[in-house]
Parts: sequence; C-alpha cells; structure tokens
Amino acid sequence: MRTRLPAGLTAILAACLLVAACGAAAPADVSTPTTSAGAIPTPARAAGAATLLDWPEFGLNPQRSDSSEDATGITAADVSHLHRRTVTLPGTVDSSPIYLHGVDVVGARHDLIAVTTTYGRTVAIDADSGRILWTFTPAGFAGWAGSAQITTASPVADPAGGFLYAASPNGLIHKLSLAHGHEAPGWPVRITLEPRHEKIAAALNVDGPYLIAATGGYIGDAPPYQGHVVLIDRSSGRVAAVFNTLCSGRRRLIAPSSCPASDSAILSRSGAVVEPGGQRILIDTGNAPWNGSSDFGDSVLELTVPGLRLRQAFTPVDQAHLNESDTDLGSSAPALLGSDRVVLAGKDGIMRVLRLSRLDGHEPSGGDAGRLGGELQRLQVPGGAELFSAPAVWRRGSLTTLFLADESGTAAYVLHGGLLRRAWQSEHPGTSPVLAGGLLYVYDLSAGGIYVYRPGSPAPIAKLPGASGHWNSPIVVDGHVIEPEGNANDHALTGTMDIFSVR
Repeated sequence: MRTRLPAGLTAILAACLLVAACGAAAPADVSTPTTSAGAIPTPARAAGAATLLDWPEFGLNPQRSDSSEDATGITAADVSHLHRRTVTLPGTVDSSPIYLHGVDVVGARHDLIAVTTTYGRTVAIDADSGRILWTFTPAGFAGWAGSAQITTASPVADPAGGFLYAASPNGLIHKLSLAHGHEAPGWPVRITLEPRHEKIAAALNVDGPYLIAATGGYIGDAPPYQGHVVLIDRSSGRVAAVFNTLCSGRRRLIAPSSCPASDSAILSRSGAVVEPGGQRILIDTGNAPWNGSSDFGDSVLELTVPGLRLRQAFTPVDQAHLNESDTDLGSSAPALLGSDRVVLAGKDGIMRVLRLSRLDGHEPSGGDAGRLGGELQRLQVPGGAELFSAPAVWRRGSLTTLFLADESGTAAYVLHGGLLRRAWQSEHPGTSPVLAGGLLYVYDLSAGGIYVYRPGSPAPIAKLPGASGHWNSPIVVDGHVIEPEGNANDHALTGTMDIFSVR
C-alpha cells in the first residue's frame, strides 16, 4: 500500500520538471568519471599507533564515517586465520552491534558486545567467550513477537559511560544499565503515538547531551505514518524537540491520522547524521508529498540542534516521479565527505553530490525556499542497484575516499576537485562497508560471509565464512570482527552472530 500525491499537486510538480518553473536547474548527467586506484592513500602504520578499543554506535561516530586508521589487532597477514565463534541469540539482529572494552558487568570486567533484536530484546555478550551476560526484554514483548511489528535500530552507548540506549517495536527508547541491563529511572521514552504504523528502523545517535531517534514506516508503506526526528535529553529522558517531515509546522509528536500527508520515512541505516561541531544534523526521507514548506518527501534536510529547526534542504527535480515509483531517496543517509561536500544515494541507484553550505533547495540566508534540484554531480552506485547500505568515508588529510556497496557490487571513489571519481569496482555485493585498521570489510548479504579488501584494490584478500542476511553489517575492533546474521522479514525468534577473534 502507498499513498499518492493529489492529482493537482502531481501536475504542478510535473510542470516544474519540464520547464524548471520552480527555480530548479536541470540535474547533471549521470556519468561516472574514473581515476586510478593509486589515488587511494595507503593506510598509515606508524609505530605506537592508537588501538581501536570501542565501537560505541553504528558508523563508529556521530558522523557515521564507519572508518578508523587505529589498529584493530587484526592485520592482512592474520585475517584468514581468525578463530570463529558462532553465538545463538534470542532473536534476529538485522542491524549492527556495538562494542565496549573493559566494562563492569555483573561484578566483573568484560569486553562487551551489545545488540538489539528485531523484537526489541537487547542482549549483552562477552566478546571473548560468546557467553550471554544479560538480556533485557521490553514489557509487552509477547504481544508483538513473531509479528511484522519490528525494529532494525542499532543501539548506542552513552558517552558518559554506564548505559546504552536501545529501541523496541512498541515505539519506546530504553536507557539500560551496562552492569545489569536494568532500565534507568525516568525511562523508557515514547517517540511515536502509533507504533503499529511508525517503525523505528534507523540507528540511534548521540549529539552532545541529546539522544537522536527517528521513525519510518513498515514494509508496504501502510498509511498513516510520518517520518520524524526526536531529540531526547539523555540525563532526564525529556523530549527536547520533534521535527515532523510532513506537517512540519507541528512541533510535537502527532497522531499520524491527524496529518493529511503520509509516509516520508526516515529509514536509512544511519538515520540522523551529526555534522562536526554538533550544531546541525542531516537526515533524508522516503516517498511522500513535497511542497517545500510543510511536506518534505524524498528530500535531504539540515536541522539545527537543539531546536530541530529546518535550516536548508535539497529535493531532486524528479521528486514526483520518485514518489510515484516507490523509489525512496532516503533509503541511504547523507554521507559527509568534507571539503563542503555531502553525498547521498537512494533506491534509484543514483549518487548525488551536494554542496553542504548550500544544499540549494532552501538557502540558509533566506529566499529561494522550495526550490527543486541543485546537485553538483550524479553518478551510478556500483551496480546501479537500489541502495540500502551506508557508505564508509575515509578522510586522511586533504584526501577523501568513499566506499560503497549494494546488492550488485562494491566500489571505491575518491573526492577530487569537489567531485567523486571511481577508483575501483568489484562484482562482490555487500551491505555497509567498514574501514578499520587499514582493511576494508564488506558483508555479503546474499551468500553470507565477509569480504576483506585492501583499500586500494578490488580483489579481496580473504573471505570470512558466515550465513546470509539483510541490513546487517560488521564492526571490527579490539581484535574482533563481529557480524550478526539473518533477515528481520523472516520474523524469527532466534538468530546468530559470528565473532572472529585473533585469540
């Protein structure tokens, strides 16, 4: 099921596309300039380099870079000789884990892996033994377990220590003690008034004193729902701000049926991406109506923190077509490239490079509100397939490399002169890539297992074994490669996770 634009609005937007009546420039041609793989720098291996001991959230950091040059304890020489341990879990983890080194749990120190299952159980696992340390089961679990009411949100650790945050399918965000898995006083916090229609799909994030959560819709886009962002004070559990991407003039949680527009899911793996400095975030949305003032389907939005006020936006000139064809722009989140550039790609298989300082649909200085278009470059994703994964962005000095994977391939791109050029492409598919300790790790969602690459080559140097999955992606930290497996849409009540270790 999908909602459709009213006929009059569809006609107006179609006219905008034909004659640029809305002030939009025609999009750049879809082309993919190339460069030598030698343009990708060689990862540094300085003596005494820092060791990556924690992976506290999806994407490693609030910017969702999914990259670190810090040593992981795993090198190209030993990646094929890692010890594999498969852990049975009380549910499917169709997301990514987090990892915290040397945490006090039930009176002892543990290197802790935490995951959230599709039905909202959050599980703490000892990384060295694979033993489950505690399991948090949300109240009401039996009422939705086995149903289509799920979450695919990755948890996030509290930067102050002692707690993590996790979602459950009943629309709640929980603050759980790392020591025992108990709920903190004043929590959980509700972020939707209709959890049967508004799904918590995107990973949770943190920006200073705030937790960031977002909502989308369930498979089939059954209305009514509205994608929205919620800012929660981490210390008190108070909802500090709400931005609704439809009926955006309403600054609180709303009953979905009370807004005449539906959809506009915030469904990407990354969800909200925090810009450096923490004063702004980027989100993008799925199919829905767009009018440039209150409704922002298929758009990139820059919001201020803490007010969640719209600062500027980007909407492609073919927004009406994306909406009508179920081709969500927001199936993958914006990625920060540095050098005043941001890139995004969606279900149409096209990457769009934007200028961060002027996304060009809504100028920060005022005026030109509601413009369509304005991207600097359009490229195809590796295989031209729908993109649901998050890219990895590796910045080293003035050099930026983007790694991207979809169901048809994996590729590396370098930023040169403000535009992307493809350095290499592999036929091997993947979910969200991870660059850690000088190696690139990409999970094969179809056949299972993890391809391991050197950053400058399309030829894998190894493939770790494993089962198939969906949106799952690995983390690589502190001598471990950790990969959950399985598909949320199978509605299973058990699942598996592989832990590959050097010891």
